[in-house]
Amino acid sequence: MRSTLSALGLAVICSAAVAGKPHEHGVARLDVAAEARGLSLLLEVPLDSLVGFEHEPRTDAERQQVDLALSRLRAGAALFRIDSAAGCAMKSMNLQSAALGLGGEKVKDGHAEVEAAYEFGCTDGGRAGFVEANLFEFFPRLQRVEVQAATRRGQMKATLVRPVTRVPLAR
Repeated sequence: MRSTLSALGLAVICSAAVAGKPHEHGVARLDVAAEARGLSLLLEVPLDSLVGFEHEPRTDAERQQVDLALSRLRAGAALFRIDSAAGCAMKSMNLQSAALGLGGEKVKDGHAEVEAAYEFGCTDGGRAGFVEANLFEFFPRLQRVEVQAATRRGQMKATLVRPVTRVPLAR
């Protein structure tokens, strides 16, 4: 499940490091690429970690859970707060999930995922010292977020576990 993003750095870390990662409930994967004029984020998360099930919603209650989760994912500026020194604003976002009828790869072995791609335009993306990922606040079923980041200062990996939400982009 890969979206096309404009950031070359994100494409590099996604193709090299995320390919073949196992589907694990409670664990999201977040790729961050910082460039001079923008930041790209790619979030991959099992549907179960967002709504508690991994199939097309069957009841009104399940549809409400999905609607709430999708509205939260669409609010990228609330989910991700970027260091104000970079002067960033969200430009676009794209959601994919075959189980929710949003494109993406077909469900395999009953494991459905959601992929959310965010593009932020920045006056100076290279000055971003951190990204605050408020995922735990909006998705209580999440237990940890595995992060990979590529910036002009290099590449890094981190794991976020409650209460830690900050992804440092400076070494």
